[in-house]
Amino acid sequence: MFYLRNNAYFCTIKRNMEDNKIIEEAVRLVDEGIIVTLPVDGRSMLPFIIGGKESVVLGPVTSLSVGDVALAWVDGCRYVVHRILSIDDDQIVLMGDGNIRGVEHCQLRDVKARVSHVVDEKGRRHDLYCPWRMCASRLWTALRPIRRYLLFIYKRVHR
Repeated sequence: MFYLRNNAYFCTIKRNMEDNKIIEEAVRLVDEGIIVTLPVDGRSMLPFIIGGKESVVLGPVTSLSVGDVALAWVDGCRYVVHRILSIDDDQIVLMGDGNIRGVEHCQLRDVKARVSHVVDEKGRRHDLYCPWRMCASRLWTALRPIRRYLLFIYKRVHR
């Protein structure tokens, strides 16, 4: 169920709706130029997006860069909200910040929305592309070889 608040659509998930149908509706709204806030689940974007507690703000794909977080249809079978690792012509490689290995592949046309903000449990919006978050995401990407240990510590501290 989508509802309008402050010129943006918000989504509340009913347990009997399939995730893909909800996401497809969000994509349709974004295609119409409407900003959509969508709750996320899972741990694949830790520590930058906390599944089950935070939501992402989806906007149109006006341009994409390495390091952007995007909603994409990957491997021809599922949607993910992950960070772009590389762009080569129309080929995109993505990986979740909370993943220690494995990447997803898609084509440029399969990137359905760009994530601009994260909304925390208290409803506060946080810009994903402010200088400190961009620096932190570059550092996090560089720390991929030891990410397993950092995530273990993070998950223990934030139970």
